[in-house]
Amino acid sequence: MMTWLLKLRPADSLTIVFSSFLLVLTLVYFPSIPSAGYLMLIYSSIILFQIVLIYIGRINPFLAAARDIIFPVVSVLVIFDSLGLIVHAVNRHDIDYLLIRFDYRMFGGYSTVLLERFINPLLTDVLQVAYSTYYFIPIALGISLKVGGKRGPFEKSLFLMLFCFYLSYVGYLLFPAVGPRYAMNHLYDRELDGFLVSRPIQNTLNLLEGIKRDAFPSGHTAIALTSLFLSYRYDRTLFRWMLVPVILLVPATVYCRYHYAVDVVAGAILAVVTLTAGEVYYNLLSGYARRS
Repeated sequence: MMTWLLKLRPADSLTIVFSSFLLVLTLVYFPSIPSAGYLMLIYSSIILFQIVLIYIGRINPFLAAARDIIFPVVSVLVIFDSLGLIVHAVNRHDIDYLLIRFDYRMFGGYSTVLLERFINPLLTDVLQVAYSTYYFIPIALGISLKVGGKRGPFEKSLFLMLFCFYLSYVGYLLFPAVGPRYAMNHLYDRELDGFLVSRPIQNTLNLLEGIKRDAFPSGHTAIALTSLFLSYRYDRTLFRWMLVPVILLVPATVYCRYHYAVDVVAGAILAVVTLTAGEVYYNLLSGYARRS
């Protein structure tokens, strides 16, 4: 089994391994997870579909695109959505109080509360939109490299983006935290109201994401910075388009009360870990696959 996994494309084997890890975790904590059966079905389906796509992805361009673009996006979203059912069953000790304390020591106050003095409807709209670009930035990178025929950069970027996502999910399991918009709601004197788009975006994200313990580390920061670096390396035109949204996205995570400042620091560290350790891991896996 291990030898077979090592022969696969690194991105495919990574999704199989991480989904298998979650499947085993669900089995171990089966009595504590109300929806354990559902989660087992989800993780088993991801593994099965990934294996099927490995072998049928060569048949036609659509199936190849499904394997390269569609399925990675779906698997990331489905796994993220499942975390709301598993995180607190595995680890019931929220660490919001520690993150709040870290923020206070770093800034002499609560970061999201300190930013209340800068609240402005136009700024709120701009930063809320910037925050939402997170959902499109990695997809734009993948499509750009795929359409541009940059097969090698695409394969490595796909692996590194998945590696970053999955590491952030491990962070949520180890360090569950709901974030300042819930844990510190009683401390805010002003609402984050914009002119046109802020409230609809906030309502949509709240509906889609619900209350998940996904504050630490900031996946938004890690994914955005990783995508920006990869676009600089492989597609300078896309990098120029990404630069401003990413620069705005990072402070937006705190301004919009989704993250503590320490989450952003952790997210930046996660991006560095992804680009260093992930690259070493990718080179080892791809080297083994080529020799097999």
